Amino acid sequence: MEQDMSRGNPTRLILLFLLPIIGGSLFQQFYSMVDTIIVGRFIGVKALAAVGSTGGVSFFVLGFVIGLTAGFSVIISQKFGAKDLDSMRKAISMSILTASVVSIVVSTLAVLLCRPLLLVMNTPYDIIDDATSYLRIIFIGIIATIYYNLLASILRALGDSKSPLFFLLIASVLNIIGDLIAVLILDMGVQGVALATVLSQSISALLCIFYISRRYPSLHLSKSDWSLDWPMIGNLLRIGVPSALHFSVCALGVMFVQAFINKMGSDTVAAFSVGIKIEQLVTLPLSTLGVAMTTFAGQNLGAGRLDRVKQGVRSATLLLVLFSAAAFFLLLAFGEDLARLFIDAKNIAVIEKVQLYLNVTSPFYIPLGLIFVLRSTSQGMGSGLIPLLSSLQEMAFRILVALTLPKYLGYVGICLASPIAWVAAATLLFFAYRIQIKRLSLILYMKQ
Repeated sequence: MEQDMSRGNPTRLILLFLLPIIGGSLFQQFYSMVDTIIVGRFIGVKALAAVGSTGGVSFFVLGFVIGLTAGFSVIISQKFGAKDLDSMRKAISMSILTASVVSIVVSTLAVLLCRPLLLVMNTPYDIIDDATSYLRIIFIGIIATIYYNLLASILRALGDSKSPLFFLLIASVLNIIGDLIAVLILDMGVQGVALATVLSQSISALLCIFYISRRYPSLHLSKSDWSLDWPMIGNLLRIGVPSALHFSVCALGVMFVQAFINKMGSDTVAAFSVGIKIEQLVTLPLSTLGVAMTTFAGQNLGAGRLDRVKQGVRSATLLLVLFSAAAFFLLLAFGEDLARLFIDAKNIAVIEKVQLYLNVTSPFYIPLGLIFVLRSTSQGMGSGLIPLLSSLQEMAFRILVALTLPKYLGYVGICLASPIAWVAAATLLFFAYRIQIKRLSLILYMKQ
C-alpha cells in the first residue's frame, strides 16, 4: 500500500519502511549465498574463486543499471510527495522507456567486454573460463535485473516496501531449487548457477508487473502517458546518470582491489570473496537504511518539509550506530562459523583469511553506514553530483591504499582499502549534506 512519509514520527516511519526491505534484502543475499555455498561445497574451491572473481565486474555493470533505476525513483517519490500524480505517471512511463534502451545497450557491451575486463584484472588462468561463462549469462539477463529494480523502486517511492519482499521470497525459493537442479542433477557447473539466478530475477520482475497492474490504479498508464516527454527524460537522466555512475565508480575501486587480490592466488580470492559475502549480509540494515532515506527525503522534499528530512537523518544515524555495533560483535563471535558455511572446514588457511578480513573491516561499519544514509539523503533531495563526488573519492582512496599498503602489510593492507575509503567518503558526505541543507532551506524560504 502507498505510504505518505511526510507525516508521522520519522523514526517509526523509517523503521516500518526499513523492516520489509531488510527482509527482502536478506532473502536476496540468502539466495546469493546459496549460489556461493553450492558452488564451494559441490563444485569446488576453484569454481568458488571463479564466481568470486567476477564480483568487481558484476558490480561495475549491474551497479550502473541499479543506480540508474534508483535515481529515477527519486523523481517519482518527489512527485508523489507533492501529490502531482499526472507527473508521477509520466515519470514512470519515461523511466520504463529509458530503462529499456539502457538495458539493451549495457547488456550487449557487457557480454562482449566481460572477458577482456577479467584479463585486465589479472584473473587467474585456471578460473577465467568459468568466470567468463558465469558473467555472460548474468549479463544476458540484465533486462530482468533492471526491470525488477525499477518496478521495486517505483513501489518503494510510493512508500510500499512490503510487496517487493513477497516477490523476493518466491524468487529466492525458486533460485535455490534451480541451483540444486542445475548443479546436482544437470551437472551444469557455474553456468547453471548463473542461469538459475537470471530466471529467478525474471520471475520477480513479472510478479511486480502483475501486482502493480492489479493493486495500484494510480499507476495505470494511459496512452498519453507514453508520448515522449524529453524534458521529463532529461530530468530523470539528470539524477539517474550520476546515480548510476556513482555505483560504477565505486565498482572501479573494487575492481582495482580485486586485481591485486587475484595476484595472490585462488585460495586468497576465495577467502576475500567469502569475506565480502558475509560482510554484505551483516551490513544489510545499513544499506537498506539508505534505500529508506532516499524515499523519505524525496517525499518530504516534494512536500516542502525539509525539517523532517533533518529529523530523518538524525533518526537514521542513531539506527546505524546500533546496527553497526551489533554487526561488529556478531562477526567477532561467529565469523569463522559463518565462513564454514561457504568453505569446507578442512580449508583452515582459507577460513583464517576470511576471519582476518572481517576483523579488519568490521570496526569501520559506522562510517560505512553514514555513507549509505547521507549519500541516499542527498540523492533523495535531488543531487546527483554529491553521491558521484563521494564515490570518486572512495575509488581514489581504495586505489591509493591498494597501491601502497600491501607492500608493507600484505593481505591486511588490501583488507584496509575499504575501511580507509569509507572514512574518507563519509567525511566528505557530512560536509556536503550540511551545505545542501542550507542551500535548499534558502530556496524554500524564498518561495514562501
